[in-house]
Amino acid sequence: MTSTEKGSGRFWPFRSKWTPCRSFHDQEEERRVRANDREYNGKYKYADNHIKTSKYNIFTFLPINLYEQFQRVANTYFLCLLILQLIPQISSLSWFTTIVPLALVLTVTAVKDAMDDYFRHKSDRQVNTRQSQVLISGKLQKEKWMNVHVGDIIKLENNQFVAADLLLLSTSEPSGLCYIETAELDGETNLKVRQALPVTSDLGADITHLAEFDGEVLCEPPNNRLDRFIGTLMWKERSYSLDNQKMLLRGCILRNTDWCFGMVIFAGLQTKLLQNCEKTKFKRTSIDKLMNTLVLWIFGLLLCLGIVLAIGNSIWESSVGKHFQIYLQWEANNNSAVFSGFLTFWSYIIILNTVVPISLYVSMEFIRLGHSYFISWDRGMYHSGQDVPAEARTTTLTEQLGQVEYVFSDKTGTLTQNIMTFNKCSINGKIYGEVFDEYGHKIEFTEATPCVDFSHNPLADVKFRFHDTALVEAVHDGNVSVQEFFRLLALCHTVMPEEKIKGQLVYQAQSPDEGALVTAARNFGFVFCDRTPETITVVEMGKPVTYQLLAILDFNNVRKRMSVIVRTSDGQIKLYCKGADTILFERLSTSNEDLSCVTSEHLNMFAGEGLRTLVLAYKNLDRAFFEEWAKKLHIASTVLDDREESVDALYEEIERDLILLGATAIEDKLQEGVGETLLALSLANIKIWILTGDKLETAMNVAYSCNMLRDDMSEIFIITGPTAVDVQMQLRRAKDHITGPLNHRCKHLDQADVHTQDSVFEETVNAEYALIISGHCLAYALEAELQHLLLDTACLCMTVICCRVTPLQKAQVVELVKKHKQAVTLAIGDGANDVSMIKTADIGVGIGGEEGMQAVLASDFTFAQFCFLQRLLLLHGRWSYHRMCKFLRYFFYKNFAFTLVHFWFAFFCGFSAQTVYDQWFITLFNVVYTSLPVLALGLFDQDVSEQNSLRHPKLYEPGQQRLLFNKRQFLLCSLNGTITSLALFFVPYCTLGYSPRDDGTTASDHQSFAVIIATSLIIVVSIQIGLDTNYWTPINHLYIWGSLAMYFFILFIPYSNSAFQELPKYFSFFGTAHSCLTRSNVWLVILLTTVICIIPGVAFRFVQRELYPTLTEKVRHLQVSRKQCPLKQIRRRVRRNSSRRSAYAFSHQEGFGELITSGRNMRGLLAPPPGRLQNSTSWVENMLRRISEQSMRIGSPSPKSTASHKTDKRQDSKESM
Repeated sequence: MTSTEKGSGRFWPFRSKWTPCRSFHDQEEERRVRANDREYNGKYKYADNHIKTSKYNIFTFLPINLYEQFQRVANTYFLCLLILQLIPQISSLSWFTTIVPLALVLTVTAVKDAMDDYFRHKSDRQVNTRQSQVLISGKLQKEKWMNVHVGDIIKLENNQFVAADLLLLSTSEPSGLCYIETAELDGETNLKVRQALPVTSDLGADITHLAEFDGEVLCEPPNNRLDRFIGTLMWKERSYSLDNQKMLLRGCILRNTDWCFGMVIFAGLQTKLLQNCEKTKFKRTSIDKLMNTLVLWIFGLLLCLGIVLAIGNSIWESSVGKHFQIYLQWEANNNSAVFSGFLTFWSYIIILNTVVPISLYVSMEFIRLGHSYFISWDRGMYHSGQDVPAEARTTTLTEQLGQVEYVFSDKTGTLTQNIMTFNKCSINGKIYGEVFDEYGHKIEFTEATPCVDFSHNPLADVKFRFHDTALVEAVHDGNVSVQEFFRLLALCHTVMPEEKIKGQLVYQAQSPDEGALVTAARNFGFVFCDRTPETITVVEMGKPVTYQLLAILDFNNVRKRMSVIVRTSDGQIKLYCKGADTILFERLSTSNEDLSCVTSEHLNMFAGEGLRTLVLAYKNLDRAFFEEWAKKLHIASTVLDDREESVDALYEEIERDLILLGATAIEDKLQEGVGETLLALSLANIKIWILTGDKLETAMNVAYSCNMLRDDMSEIFIITGPTAVDVQMQLRRAKDHITGPLNHRCKHLDQADVHTQDSVFEETVNAEYALIISGHCLAYALEAELQHLLLDTACLCMTVICCRVTPLQKAQVVELVKKHKQAVTLAIGDGANDVSMIKTADIGVGIGGEEGMQAVLASDFTFAQFCFLQRLLLLHGRWSYHRMCKFLRYFFYKNFAFTLVHFWFAFFCGFSAQTVYDQWFITLFNVVYTSLPVLALGLFDQDVSEQNSLRHPKLYEPGQQRLLFNKRQFLLCSLNGTITSLALFFVPYCTLGYSPRDDGTTASDHQSFAVIIATSLIIVVSIQIGLDTNYWTPINHLYIWGSLAMYFFILFIPYSNSAFQELPKYFSFFGTAHSCLTRSNVWLVILLTTVICIIPGVAFRFVQRELYPTLTEKVRHLQVSRKQCPLKQIRRRVRRNSSRRSAYAFSHQEGFGELITSGRNMRGLLAPPPGRLQNSTSWVENMLRRISEQSMRIGSPSPKSTASHKTDKRQDSKESM
């Protein structure tokens, strides 16, 4: 950092600067913290350690919740109608017909929101009440986390979470070292090292000295940079520089360290972890947003209808009504036809409001609640291993699951299990790890496959599994190459051993890969058991052997290899090296050409299976040469200028002419069913982006393993530019490469058509591309001037991987796609570093994993395995969207048919705002007569079966394209309802208008007319919902035919003699039902009306399905025409044919080599620290075949395919690729 930057105090993220976040009061330019001085720190009013993720409290719940609910336009609309109904001059309906359902909707939604927020409060309380040991008044006292303040000194013990962002003061380890796990921050489970300043490390655990410590820290203000800290400690008139290596951030876990003391720098919401967390947002579905628009449309329609009828009333009153004033006097305040029209306008607004009844929203909430329970009850999403069912933590987003276009997934713990296993190896040109039966068929390993018995080795890891006994026999037979192979694995690493329980050796590895390799050597008889700065002790075949450690040539991202130089007991000096094959093959001796060719073929095979490979080699060193080289290394490591370059040059000098031993193949285990799930989602046109904090090589390995990256892709673009200009150039080249063949067609487009052009490209690009970008490049690409270029390029690619990204960057990427693509996004993760993107996405899914419960607590849906995402989207999501859309189409149809009859009647009643129906029918139509059938339709209907939903992922696309309910569908169902209302009114009017009864009286009185129309309406909508129902259950039958029967049962109660005598004002249709419905001609009219309403729709559907069937209709036809047998689930290992090596995933930063050789991490000289698809010409064919082989129970274990080619064992292993 330059002096100018130091003086300015302003820093920006991901360059040489960072952005200060606003404090609770004023913007902080810098932070001053004094240890053990709450009074001094209190005057700055820093945030305490109390956190809050909830939205409401007891005082703010009602106003905030009502504000959120009235953001729904319909609620505001009904509130206005309620106010109008309270005015007697314009209201034809009672006020309680609106206020009761409105209050019910608001109450139900408020209770649901209150319950959701209660669980957030409960989670906050669990975190805030955790206990910490705080140094107060010279004594260690237990305090709740929320009572910790900036400047406090707290004590942490092994395996405890860090309560706040701390400056490390002292530890139990030598040189002030401690080890932490940062899975909650970046998803990485490998250990990281932090080191206290020597001046504070001397404080040790002396409470007196710690209580007297009064150092003052001047540092950056709160910000979201997890990888950087800039500050200065001033103590005893001296200044000490502080960086990120001196900090323990909230969310980390102390590992392999007995205790440590730290000083709180940032607390609560100002910690870097919570600065990376987005606020809880109010999420609404796309259907909710569309409904807001449609309600405005309907309100506009009502205004138009009201104006037409008001004008009609004014005309009628001025031309016809004036002749009736002798016995139909105007009211005192109504002295003109214009004013009468004005009042009539508002009266018809109230009468016609049932086009969108409030029961619509009540039904929608019940349907969503039911869908959420179906998700929670799905046994296919229950994981028996962890005893964890799926859970819908919100009830408002279920149909949104059927419209997802982009899935943003974490890697570690989400796609993978983060468990590395030693799978295979190649030693001296021979592959170990494959097993064949007596016929030469390769055996696919299952849990039942017998494993090698390591009981002869008392130091073996009981969890280690290996199936090829030939490797054990080679070790025991004294095969020199095999023993040297495992000796290298036992010596060349930076693993720290720990004996937690006597006799039980535990390895603390900087990366899971190293742990897996050292554990493999341990089980095959080469047990690494101890190290000091000068020695490494290995138990070789039961005999302890101590090697003198002369040098560690540590790993870094440029070298991509690691070496150790040791002296054996007989005085021989050896160099052992392991690293990426592309690096080590260049450094092999020329005598290894034949062996390197064979090993290269084996590496191709391993890489084709998605395994992470590593090449091993060694070299015997001349004593004089090594001593001369060591002197050069000492000089190079002490120079001030170009130290790293000088050291690397010496490493290059000695790591030459190596002798090849072989290669290892480690499997980073994918979760069960990940490959099949990704294939299914890809076929459903869902784009999947991986956003991971892991390194680029590791992310690419996993992407290859699950077939998101393939060698037959047209191009894989890796963006690694160090500056914004470089990133822009690389993105521009990538976009031009993709759009090159098409670009000339669109050159005439102006700037306003750029995004349209990009959308055209997305649809016309047939080649497959992948984009990989790292976190520091992403920081530039997310800036305003580059974000559109990034988005356009990424959306043209089939696969997008963002690696080494921070939690906030994950959220920014999701927001970028969500905002500019107007697409439904889903984010899925399992750690605290995924919380921000889970909250930002339209739908957040949390996986209960190894990284805590933060992702689960912040999510909308949770389950235990990534593979359940297939059922969540392709089954539950698609069904929910289908049901909700069908529910809405039918609801608008029946309510337009019900309501617009009033409009036609207005032309025959002098525009007097007289209702056609009896008031009780209006009240009960949506609440009793038609509520349950449409509820059953929205809850239980299935367009295709469960098996076919999973078997045909293309069925998911109508939801993405919003085909089942949109503005066009709304207009169509509204038009259908309007035509039905015409038939309902005019067929009875024309047939019975002037027909006499048997006694000679007129049959067309208003009350009889109302009963005929009401009865016809109920029968028509009941038959219509029966035609709309694809999946009949007993509940559907009960609700549809039961509601029809309920209508006739209730019909005779309001129109009975007793009801009229008790309340004549409210039951004026005395005897009408019996008088009307006992005549045959009335039933003939009802039958004619029903036929005229139903037949056109049936004919249209028949023609449409015969001539232009949709994919859903084709699948349903097959489903109905023949009984399909369930397909057996055949799980095959995901393989790929690849010449690309899976780079070994070393740690993300330089290893522990310098710490080990310096001895700073040692207690003493003897004691350890305490504490792809198989090759195919068509990828689509492979995907279709694999999807068709899936059963509905994704999460259940499946038998492995035992089919293989009958040929020579070793030759078969080569040709299978």
